[in-house]
Amino acid sequence: MTSVHFYHNTEDPVGLVCELLGNAHRDRRKAVIISPDTAMAQRLDRQLWAADPGNFIPHVMNGSPLAAETPIIIGLAGEKEWPHTDLLFNLAPELPAACERFRMLIEVVGRTEAERAPARARWMHYKQQQFPLKAFDAERRTAL
Repeated sequence: MTSVHFYHNTEDPVGLVCELLGNAHRDRRKAVIISPDTAMAQRLDRQLWAADPGNFIPHVMNGSPLAAETPIIIGLAGEKEWPHTDLLFNLAPELPAACERFRMLIEVVGRTEAERAPARARWMHYKQQQFPLKAFDAERRTAL
C-alpha cells in the first residue's frame, strides 16, 4: 500500500523537492515529480541542472524517449502513465492520478491558504482510502 508523507509549511516547494530528490538519488531510488504547470516543471528542470556538478541528478520530462532509463521524471498534473512506481512527489493541488501504484507519495505543501486548502482535501482522501499517513513540518524538519 502507498505510504503518504506530507511536508507542510514549505517556503520553497521546488527547492525542497530538489533536496529530497538528491537524497533519493543517492539511495538509488527512482522518482516521478508532478508539477501543476509547465512553468514549474521548467523551474524544476533548471534547478536540477544547476545543482552541484558532483551531485548531478539525472532527469527528463515524462514522455522523453529516455524516460524508462532515467531515474527522475518530471511530468504534469493529469498525466497517468509513468515509467517508475517507487516515489511520487506531488506539487499539484489535485490528487495525483494512479498514486496507488507508487510505494511512497510525498505531498509538498506551501504556506498559503491557497496551497493548504487543497492539501487538506487530499489528506482526507488518503485517510478515507486508509493509506498510511505521516506529516512533517518542512521548515523545522520535524514530524507533526
